[in-house]
Amino acid sequence: MNAIDFLVRKDQFTITELRETPAPALEDGQVRLGVDKFALTANNITYAAFGEAMSYWNFYPAADGWGRIPVWGFGTVLESRAPSVAAGEKFYGYYPMSSEVVLQPARSSATGFLDGAEHRAALHPVYNSYVRCNADPFYTAPTEDLQALLRPLFMTSWLIDDFLTDNQFFGAAAEAPATLLLSSASSKTAYGTAFQLAQRAGIEVVGLTSAANLEFCRSLGCYHRVLSYEQLDLVPADAACVYVDFAGNAGLRRRIHERFANLKYSSSIGGTHVEQLGGAKDLPGPRATLFFAPAQIKKRSAEWGADVLGRRLLAAWQDFVARVGDPAAPWLAVRQHAGPHAVQAAYLEVLGGRGDPRLGHMLSLAEPAPG
Repeated sequence: MNAIDFLVRKDQFTITELRETPAPALEDGQVRLGVDKFALTANNITYAAFGEAMSYWNFYPAADGWGRIPVWGFGTVLESRAPSVAAGEKFYGYYPMSSEVVLQPARSSATGFLDGAEHRAALHPVYNSYVRCNADPFYTAPTEDLQALLRPLFMTSWLIDDFLTDNQFFGAAAEAPATLLLSSASSKTAYGTAFQLAQRAGIEVVGLTSAANLEFCRSLGCYHRVLSYEQLDLVPADAACVYVDFAGNAGLRRRIHERFANLKYSSSIGGTHVEQLGGAKDLPGPRATLFFAPAQIKKRSAEWGADVLGRRLLAAWQDFVARVGDPAAPWLAVRQHAGPHAVQAAYLEVLGGRGDPRLGHMLSLAEPAPG
């Protein structure tokens, strides 16, 4: 049986290929998982944009200048030659955009395993962990799609909020109200961050977005104010502020650094504006600093212990999912895309930033069942 991989050119993300290859035979200690479904969001485009700088291409290497974008989703064990993992088990984790994947379970436990493949040994355990759905406190069948779409993003959101609070908003909170500027406010990681920050006293959360997404962002209710990028001058130039950059737009970053003389901190999170990504050299004010979520996880695990950290994350996640999925006013509607060509079309839509911000895209390379 053949496996299908969805590949993108590392130097030109609009060039894609569906590549079919014979599925390799398993070696002792390996398992084969069918990739049932996975989420595709702007976060995955960020993985591609920072693929070389932060080693995201290294999780699932491809040859000849092509890359396999990692995604969060669910897989079922099709075949196992690892004694700790049984055929039929379902796992949440970090998969390639492929129909199947071969992993090498190591450090197995009742809750899951780490992939012990040699090429992943130097990569962060957060991305190497596969969690048994039947032992995962975050998992419920009705919220499976929301978990794939939002769990990794919300973990980042929660950690950004925790990091900024841990550092007392880098002095901005001392000049209350501190102004938190969040670019790409319609993105899921941004509004997850706003959901957390809005619960803090003494700060104003200002969402920055395109004119087309103003209404959506305002409808969420988690921003104190939402402005278009053209309305930046409505924020006083002397405001004590922190910039949380989800867009990666070099021109916007420069405008913010040049306008706000009292900018206390500039945090770079992602790159939703792929076509406008740029460096952060020669900017006035604080140096734009890349936020790396696993570093904050490591810090809090050492300070609080893994159990306390896990309980706090779970409680926050449950509150967030309840709000996002509120039947009376949901923040997110899930759209399913099945089959290789549907995956390709959905990827180009997300890459181009053309999608409705209320939509969450769930993908599968398996062809849809007839009828």
